[in-house]
Amino acid sequence: MGDLSPHFSRSEFRCKGCTSANPCPFYPVDTVDMALIGVLEEVREHFGKPVHVTSGSRCRPHNTSVGGSSRSQHLLHKAADIVVSGVEPQAVYDFLDPSHGGGLGLYKTFVHVDVRDGKVRWTWPPPSPPISD
Repeated sequence: MGDLSPHFSRSEFRCKGCTSANPCPFYPVDTVDMALIGVLEEVREHFGKPVHVTSGSRCRPHNTSVGGSSRSQHLLHKAADIVVSGVEPQAVYDFLDPSHGGGLGLYKTFVHVDVRDGKVRWTWPPPSPPISD
């Protein structure tokens, strides 16, 4: 049981760079947009498997240390990088792509989901351009 929804707890979204052992001035960064929780609950219900948040909210120093964009939705508490137990990231991306109105990024081992205004899609690494002779 989560404290934000049936399957998610605030602690899952806590900035991984801000810990009690290594506190930053922003500890604990654990705010999360409830619209994001709604999307993650949809994913959980659809696949019937646990959804693991590998990165949620981030303070600016941690975001910089992991190479995040200076405009990252993680900084605004509107994003999560997720892994669904036993489900390939491509399947999670394909489920969300048609209906999700925010950001959606496909990576080799996880899917980025955010609830920004406006539909944005990307894959990482980006596809290689065709080789011409």
